[in-house]
Order: sequence, then C-alpha cells, then structure tokens
Amino acid sequence: MTQDASFVATWTPRILSVLRIVVGALYVQHGTAKFLHIPHVAALDSVQLMSLGGWGGVLELVGGFLLLIGLFTRPAAFVLSGEMAFAYFIAHAPRGPLPIVNGGELAVVYCFVFLYFAVAGGGPWGVGGRGRSPYM
Repeated sequence: MTQDASFVATWTPRILSVLRIVVGALYVQHGTAKFLHIPHVAALDSVQLMSLGGWGGVLELVGGFLLLIGLFTRPAAFVLSGEMAFAYFIAHAPRGPLPIVNGGELAVVYCFVFLYFAVAGGGPWGVGGRGRSPYM
C-alpha cells in the first residue's frame, strides 16, 4: 500500500466518527432548545411535548445524544433519517417544490447524512465501539 492509501485507510473511519460527533452535537441542540431552552430560541418557547414538534424534540434530544456518544448509531440514525424526511414533507414541501425555496435544505441534508450513518455506522470512536455490534 502506498503512503497516501495508508493515510486514507487509517483516517477514513476516524473522520466518519468525527462527522458523527459533530452532526450529533448539532442535532441535539434542536432538542435542548425545545425543552431546556439552551440555547434560547424564541420561536421554540411554546413547543409542547404532545405535539409533532414535541415528539420531534424528543427524537432530536435522545437520538442526537446517541449519535454524539456513538451508541446504537445505526438504528438511531435510521429513525432520525425518517424523522427528517417526515419533517421535510410536512413542514417544508408545502411551501414550494425545491428545498432552496421552501427552507428545507437542512432537513434534506440531515436526512441523507443520517441515512449514511444507518448504513455505514458511526466509526471506531464511540461508546458502542468498533466491531462489537452491527448496531453501532
């Protein structure tokens, strides 16, 4: 193996873990903003637990935390991918045909990044560890 190929082979799974950690940390903020008001987002002050936004917040908080720590990455990411697809078609698609028009770019990106994690796993850095379970 060449030095470049060795570098890529070494760092590809590690960067997958970094991506999972960063995306999990960003995503969990949606849940903390809705329920803990950290960070405070005025538009999210009135989210009720027994509403679509409330259930979404639970998924964001719990699923984002699971992704962040790398536990049950695959099933959590699969559920979150579905949540983002649902959110896109419920909240964004009615506003226009294209994500750039309807404000749904982030929902689409999250949906497909989560789908990638559901297939690829979360990399070697995480609570689940590498090779212990197909769910990590």
